[in-house]
Amino acid sequence: MLGENEFIRYLFEHGGSVANVVNSIKGNLVEEITHHNRVFFVCLFEKARGKKLVDHNYRYREGVPITEYYYNCGKVLGKLHQLSKEYQPVHRRYRFSDKYNTAYIDQLIPDSLSPLKEKLVELLHTLEGLDTAPESYGMIHLDYNDGNYMIDYDTGQITVYDFDNSCFGWYMYDLADLWKSGVGWIAAEPDAGKRQTFMDEYFKTALEGYRSETGIPPSMIDQLPLFIQVTLMERIVDTFEHMRRNGEETTCDEELSYCIKCLEDDIPYMGFFHDIYSCEEPFAYEERNI
Repeated sequence: MLGENEFIRYLFEHGGSVANVVNSIKGNLVEEITHHNRVFFVCLFEKARGKKLVDHNYRYREGVPITEYYYNCGKVLGKLHQLSKEYQPVHRRYRFSDKYNTAYIDQLIPDSLSPLKEKLVELLHTLEGLDTAPESYGMIHLDYNDGNYMIDYDTGQITVYDFDNSCFGWYMYDLADLWKSGVGWIAAEPDAGKRQTFMDEYFKTALEGYRSETGIPPSMIDQLPLFIQVTLMERIVDTFEHMRRNGEETTCDEELSYCIKCLEDDIPYMGFFHDIYSCEEPFAYEERNI
């Protein structure tokens, strides 16, 4: 937690649009409290100005084109990544590969899903061969979406929060999340060609905003389909972790089954341009028995 909060404070002090962490009375970013023989770590953040999109019924600023929002989403992320490239941590956060590795996947995913496990191991081996130079790899948010930032509807300013998952990883992961954030605007369109045209234009605008703040090698942009698959891996891992943490029976609902199907069958772009996708039941596939 301390490494997370130090990163947030660094971003805020250097112009990143984030909700700042508040010092305790003792001047600390994190306080340790013992209550009834249990230890708690406590921190406090300033409230981000504005509203979530969902709380504004997914309407943007009146009289302003929605493309401003797409651009700003990329611009704010680009600023965070540019600052990350210059970040020298005191308390270092973990690396993506410290959590997402073959041993953990083998232990977490049920053996009944052996084809999935094989695909996840292949995916991890591919990541091992990717560039980790500073222009491609650094501290990332790992959960960049409209549920984790507020929009000031007077100015369009976006303020990011919820860095719980932040770690050292590839900037393309956050960009893949940025791509995924666009699908909701066109998910009801039955024509796959129109969905693809929209997504191309959406991501082009978001990338223009991103590149107004920082650069990224074209070779990494070419890895967008790979990192969309990586975000599906994260979603699957998170789902199984949640079931295990809460002592729930291991099940596979339609949403989880869809993610698994995309990985097992190498279906790119979350199946959004594939026959597997249905605008009537988006991102759903038949449930599985595990």
